[in-house]
Amino acid sequence: MIGPFLRRDGEGAKIAGPALGLIETSSIARGMVVTDAMVKKAPVTLVLARTISPGKFIILVSGEVAEVEEAMLIGVATAEQTLVDRLQLSQVAPELIGALDRHVEYPTDAVGIVETFSVASSLLAADAACKAANVQLCELRLGDGLGGKAYFVLAGTQADVEAALFAAETVIPAGLLLARELIARPHDDLLAKI
Repeated sequence: MIGPFLRRDGEGAKIAGPALGLIETSSIARGMVVTDAMVKKAPVTLVLARTISPGKFIILVSGEVAEVEEAMLIGVATAEQTLVDRLQLSQVAPELIGALDRHVEYPTDAVGIVETFSVASSLLAADAACKAANVQLCELRLGDGLGGKAYFVLAGTQADVEAALFAAETVIPAGLLLARELIARPHDDLLAKI
């Protein structure tokens, strides 16, 4: 299966950028109201608006920095007490945009895995990791089929993967990092199955 937004055959997301905004709500109904408010307020591209387990709703928009900022302001205000998490990235790392769109092959020197309790914290960490070191963002899974959690897999030289993992860990808000792992020289069988 491919794509970060798993739904049967996998699903990617076309993101033009350069900015990205994401809101997670605990209410599906309120999530739909938030989506409507965001796209009415600013000329952003609605990349994704749908439910994820366990009964949350995510809204992902992209566009110019000012427009995404405007959409996020109204989205957060409209979400009110249902707001679970939010993320706004002004200059998204190109590797993150690529990973949101497709599945990437793994280089075999070292692999790093970061698992978080929210979609927004995982996107934030993946962006920081890709900007901090020369790594490839090989896989990104966000919410669906994960109980609302998210994870990503990085690959590169061991030193670069370690630096990227450190950068990712430092930007994740307190309490949202579930796991951070490094696998040196991963076996080909593992790479074929993840």
